[in-house]
Parts: sequence; structure tokens; C-alpha cells
Amino acid sequence: MPDARRNEDPTPGGHPPADLLYVPVRPQRRCCVTCFFRTPSGRRTAVAFTSCARLLAALGPDHPWTRLSVTALRALTAPLGCTTITVDPQVAVHPGASRTPRPAPGTSLLPGARAN
Repeated sequence: MPDARRNEDPTPGGHPPADLLYVPVRPQRRCCVTCFFRTPSGRRTAVAFTSCARLLAALGPDHPWTRLSVTALRALTAPLGCTTITVDPQVAVHPGASRTPRPAPGTSLLPGARAN
């Protein structure tokens, strides 16, 4: 299976397009699937980050990702009933709790939310 992290196609000038976001994925069979989360109100949301560093800080250094434009991410998620994209969420930490570098399995990125 190809590494989802190697999915950067530079423009003719050698720089990746500026409108691409870093989108967390999970490997499934021979492809990668976009990760969905739920907002505190229970609504499904796709999650994307404006930098690789932000994604890795929120999800951990080993989390797979790919780069997609907002248009492509909407095209992938809309048929699944997900019309919301949350950009640059941070790990939710309860007051008084120590921050862990990576959320535990089943933990959401959004305060009061639950993972899909």
C-alpha cells in the first residue's frame, strides 16, 4: 500500500498548491479512508489541518495523512452526509488534566465530542 504521506504533487514551480489541507486518514485494505469526528452537538465533521505540524501535534507523530483541497474533501464527504469541515482543531483537555501528546483511542479532538 502506498504511503499516504507521499501524496504531495508539486506545482510546476516545485511548491505544493497553497489550498491543500492536511487530512487525517486511516488505512483500510488497499486504500486510505478519511477520518470523521463528531462535534459536541453530535454532528459529523471532517477534520483538516493547515500544516503537517498541527496535524501531528494533535494526532501524534505516526498518524497517517494525505493532502486534499477543500473542494476535494467536500466532494468525498458530502455523499456520506458530512457537510462540515473543522479546520485546525486541538486536542480537548479537561481542566486539571495533564495534556498527553496523543489522544487515547476513542478520544475526540473536539471538546465534548465523540469519535466515529
